[in-house]
Amino acid sequence: MQVAGERSIHGHAAIARAARPLEVVAPGHGRKDERQIMTTADLTQDKRLTKVISPAQHAVLDYGVAATFFGMGASMLSHHRPAAALAFVNGAMVLGMSMLTDYPGGLFRTLSFRTHRTGDIVQAALAGLGPILMGFGDDPEAKYFYGQALSEAGVIAATDWDAAP
Repeated sequence: MQVAGERSIHGHAAIARAARPLEVVAPGHGRKDERQIMTTADLTQDKRLTKVISPAQHAVLDYGVAATFFGMGASMLSHHRPAAALAFVNGAMVLGMSMLTDYPGGLFRTLSFRTHRTGDIVQAALAGLGPILMGFGDDPEAKYFYGQALSEAGVIAATDWDAAP
């Protein structure tokens, strides 16, 4: 983008630092009807990910994940014992953290919600690295754990950890 009235420095438009409105013109366009007025505040606004998962929603997700891990463990028990064991460990970890967390659905409420985040990070790492560490990283059963680790990373990123439970 070329800022009207500014000189180009090494191919990039210099951006004015004053709090006055700027005319922003798309490169190659100079007609007045295609210009947009923009302030420097528009250029510096925070673009962080919106935290859309509340503590209550996170609790529902946690209990669902724990149940899914226990179900996967039960389904793999007869044909892939290492995967079943890893699923049971992950399920127990998620369930234990959920029961101990101070959020809606927590039973004993001894861990803060922010401390729960640390447990989620450890659990995601266990799900993602567990198949490799247990020697079945290339087996089809490992894909479930890799997918869950990615999903957990997304939940961690989208959870509002500063919200009051």
